[in-house]
Amino acid sequence: MTNTFRNHPDLKPLLHKIQTSIEVNIIHRPLKFMEVCGTHTVSILKYGFRQYFKDSIKFLSGPGCPVCVTSAQDIDKIIFLAQQGHHIVTFGDLIKVPGSHSSLEKKIAKGATVDVVYSPLDALKIARNTNKEVIFIAVGFETTIPVIASLVLDAYAQKLKNLSILCLVKTMPNVLRYLLSHLTGQIDGFILPGHVSVIIGSEPYEFIPEEYHIPCTIAGFESVDLGLGVESLVEQIRSRSSKVDNRYIRMVKAEGNKAAQVLISSVFQESDVSWRGFGMIPRSGLQLKEDFEQFDAAQKFDIQVDEVELQTACICGDIISGKRSPLECTLFRNICTPENPVGPCMVSFEGACAAYYKYGE
Repeated sequence: MTNTFRNHPDLKPLLHKIQTSIEVNIIHRPLKFMEVCGTHTVSILKYGFRQYFKDSIKFLSGPGCPVCVTSAQDIDKIIFLAQQGHHIVTFGDLIKVPGSHSSLEKKIAKGATVDVVYSPLDALKIARNTNKEVIFIAVGFETTIPVIASLVLDAYAQKLKNLSILCLVKTMPNVLRYLLSHLTGQIDGFILPGHVSVIIGSEPYEFIPEEYHIPCTIAGFESVDLGLGVESLVEQIRSRSSKVDNRYIRMVKAEGNKAAQVLISSVFQESDVSWRGFGMIPRSGLQLKEDFEQFDAAQKFDIQVDEVELQTACICGDIISGKRSPLECTLFRNICTPENPVGPCMVSFEGACAAYYKYGE
């Protein structure tokens, strides 16, 4: 499988086998599988899985897009820091995401200093070449967090005084536990995030089959990867069993990437964080350890934002918690488009709305 995951000749027979197994063995209702990762949402639409299984499997989008789960209040904090004259460094997707009243894109138009980078480590070079305070906006999951940890360690070693991070990173296992406790009986299986699993491995998901008896599979992002992942879930349901099956073995080990885990734990500790669409979830994020508090923008600056209840028809919160589809949103393709996004799910390329806009009906 290592070198044959693209254009696998057995993909069509595999999909036919899955469909037949569903029809013969199961179940007189559509199965509901949640793809946790936003990149999986893109692949499911891009490769036509949603259409192929339209009568037998309903794919639910999950909270696996880091931009989409960043709350409006956290966007407000970024905008507040930009308005104070600080030099903001961020990933490009965050620029257009609306907060309660505005977006970084609109603040740039009014003179805010914002640099878009592809790697957190680029913030080091920017900080060394300016006297302004440089604030890196740290968003992402376990996939990105090791590089952010490296940024903090490098800044510490170089004794940089004008660099800090606004830590908005999130971790995956406890948001899945939250989903399972709030959507009881509404998810038949999880397609677990491949990129995150490279770092944390398969072991942190064991509570899902053990406590909730829900089948899981770790899948890659090519068409055959997804086919094997869906096959695993259907097989588990057919056999009335549940486990964490790893169908991405060329990348994911049970124990994950130990070196990356050590790097993360050397800089960060668990914290309670707020997710768009979910609210506060205990131990689902990270904050800097005491040794690195001088790099914590939330402690370094007096960030003042109001808690605003958004008055909008946008349903991004419901979409990333599997409750509704982008096609159920009255704004979709109408008012909300990639050129004029109302919510974050239309901003990020990993967002469910952007994926449906590009590949859906």
